[in-house]
Amino acid sequence: MAKKDKMATTTLTQTPCDVKNLELAEQGKRRIEWANQSMPVLQSIRKEFIKNQPLKGIRISACLHVTTETANLMITLRDGGAEAVLCASNPLSTQDDVAASLVKDYGIPVYAIKGEDNDTYYSHINSALDHKPHMTMDDGADLVSIALTKRKEVLADIVAGTEETTTGVIRLRAMAKAGELRYPIIAVNDALTKHMFDNRYGTGQSTIDGVIRCTNVLLAGSKFVIAGYGWCGRGLASRARGMGADVIVTEIDPLKSIEAVMDGYRVMSMTEAARIGDVFVTVTGNKNVIRGEHFEIMKDGAVVANSGHFNVEIDIPTLEKMSKSKRLTREFVDEYAMGDGRKIYLLGEGRLINLAAAEGHPASVMDMSFANQALSAEYLVKNHKSLEKKVFPVPTDLDKRVAKLKLESMGIKIDRLTPEQEEYLASWSEGT
Repeated sequence: MAKKDKMATTTLTQTPCDVKNLELAEQGKRRIEWANQSMPVLQSIRKEFIKNQPLKGIRISACLHVTTETANLMITLRDGGAEAVLCASNPLSTQDDVAASLVKDYGIPVYAIKGEDNDTYYSHINSALDHKPHMTMDDGADLVSIALTKRKEVLADIVAGTEETTTGVIRLRAMAKAGELRYPIIAVNDALTKHMFDNRYGTGQSTIDGVIRCTNVLLAGSKFVIAGYGWCGRGLASRARGMGADVIVTEIDPLKSIEAVMDGYRVMSMTEAARIGDVFVTVTGNKNVIRGEHFEIMKDGAVVANSGHFNVEIDIPTLEKMSKSKRLTREFVDEYAMGDGRKIYLLGEGRLINLAAAEGHPASVMDMSFANQALSAEYLVKNHKSLEKKVFPVPTDLDKRVAKLKLESMGIKIDRLTPEQEEYLASWSEGT
């Protein structure tokens, strides 16, 4: 992976940062403004934040994908009074022009460079923690993990946090179960207005976008294998079928497997699917879902990608050992030549392909996810003292508020219960 460029803290800005090139800011600003047009819910919250300053004096360290949508969240937090800094939650997900604009145009410290190596990635997380945050805002729980293990001195100031994605919530619940979590965290991912929309519609569309940008493969008529049928898998399966693919689902959960069958997809083990698949995408949040025994039987030309948060779903070290050579054939496409002459193509270094090779989720769906982030931050400032050191769901009233604001922004009106209906639903005496 590429090493970082020289530090970009220059005379162009007094804002601390480590970004690729501040001269990219003009392009980034245009793209941030473009995304903002499709984020009316966050716009509404931002107006309230400007007026009420609910985050005044609160230091927030955010470890998120540095995209145009995230930029609008960071601007909202800043306008609500927060002293916010941002680092990348994945080495390949940063949009360098956006990072530059946040620093130069909005005065928000950013530590993120697309393609940064592992050492730089963690140095950027440490730079965010140097901010001595009162609140963490994570996507994958790396920020929390480092704070709990290697930067314990920052814990004295941290009162609460939020988590954006499924993988991070899994890690945080494990921390809480082990008694290691040191402050309350809201699982934004578990909000209905997040995972039912962002994970399903966002991941579904953006993953297909990333695969096609990488390869230009024709999905129509291809055998498209999806590992995992959670909300991300559901969305991806729907979009792949819409492109004309023969969709195959692999699962470990019998309930999700039945659901996939009844949704019209073929369900089988990865061992069966590996023999016939053309394109493979993992969205499980687990480790080594595609591994050596599967690489051994994949057909020549198989394309393998991941859209889960970490690059552990595909056993890349084993693929490296099994292949006799490796070369970059297209941007974000590594060709592994196997000993028997077959070639297997790994996309985006096994990192989340929708952000490594494409632009991630559309702004209109991230509008709800980041509205949940902003409102959860406000809630935690008011209520953290009464919360245990556990992982909490987004309060139901906030979740419904986001849905209501989204409907209003779309010009959609829905019905309300009549007094008679309310009475009927609250009683038990009236029958047939």
